[in-house]
Amino acid sequence: MQVGTVKQIWRYAIKSMAGEQLKECSVGTLGIPGDRGWAIRNETTREMTTGKAFPLLMQCGSRYLESPVNEFVPHAEIRFADGFITTTDHPDVNNILSERLGKPVTLWPIQPANNTEHYRRRSKQARVLGRLAKYRAFRSVLPTITSFGKPNAELRKMFSRDPGEPIPDISILPPEIVEFTSPPGTYFDAFPINILATASLDAMARVNPTAQWDVRRFRPNFLIETDPHIQTLVESEWTGRKLRIGTVELQCDIPTTRCGMTMHAQEGLPKDPSILRSIVKDANQNLGVYARVAVPGEVRLGDVVELIILGAPTKN
Repeated sequence: MQVGTVKQIWRYAIKSMAGEQLKECSVGTLGIPGDRGWAIRNETTREMTTGKAFPLLMQCGSRYLESPVNEFVPHAEIRFADGFITTTDHPDVNNILSERLGKPVTLWPIQPANNTEHYRRRSKQARVLGRLAKYRAFRSVLPTITSFGKPNAELRKMFSRDPGEPIPDISILPPEIVEFTSPPGTYFDAFPINILATASLDAMARVNPTAQWDVRRFRPNFLIETDPHIQTLVESEWTGRKLRIGTVELQCDIPTTRCGMTMHAQEGLPKDPSILRSIVKDANQNLGVYARVAVPGEVRLGDVVELIILGAPTKN
């Protein structure tokens, strides 16, 4: 069943910085080659970090100097809000970033998955909960454990929740996300692909018309121009099902739970806390859907997006 077409394709060379639009891309088992190929480490905490801790990152842009292929991560250009440009291979790039961000940081390309210390959260509590979260029986009680005390406070800070607002159910996240800042071997928040539909942006604009519901706030890989008759937060209907985009098949796993990054200022977009407040209140905390790659392939602008119906004939 056709649900729309590909309106935009995005790749993000450096996590939390603005991305670059593509006309076409290959999609492998780990998503779009080069997506989130670089990330920042906070040298004070010795933990990989994001725009939640360093909002100025979101006012920077990044683009690759050559096309990534498979697991090869090339160097990238960094463009700051004042127009200053440097590159990831500049010999003084870490000092440049540290001075502009106001704290000591270092820039890192993706490290091998077996380098678990590179990805590990430094909180002892996160380490303990993360190891226990590998057991399904324990994951089922995570919502109770995180509903009070220090775990609750840490989650509220992580997801920028105000007092009285609900916190996300972390039991549905991949268990390694509790222990690590990203799935080891990647810098993704949770899954290789993030999908967003125009119908959802339009729906949120109706409930909060004074905000700018610009796609750049939400950092998807694919923005889907949904068919006109779809006027809901449609990604919730895709969760647990498959989408065919171009020659790629994606397994839509869980809704994309949103955090404080959505409200921070970016180039041409002011800081707007009402964005997150509306998502929490009116969209059950979610906007978009995370997906795994079931069948690798190619995607181009304008490609048809289909919701795969079980039992339906496949295309030759």
